[in-house]
Amino acid sequence: TTEELNDHLIEVNRQAEQMFHSLVTVLSEQENVTKKLKADDPMEWVKKMNNIRNRAAEIVNSELIFV
Repeated sequence: TTEELNDHLIEVNRQAEQMFHSLVTVLSEQENVTKKLKADDPMEWVKKMNNIRNRAAEIVNSELIFV
């Protein structure tokens, strides 16, 4: 009734989004998934980005959400 849960959930959501975006950025740089690849081979870029996003989501879920 004091809305502590809502505040907590908002904070966890903010942290999860920040962690997800950071992981996607780092992983795409490590794996050389660049705008050049997107221009040269869009389907390969989509495949690699989907893989990176799925892995980032799994990491966020296991380290932040499902704790």
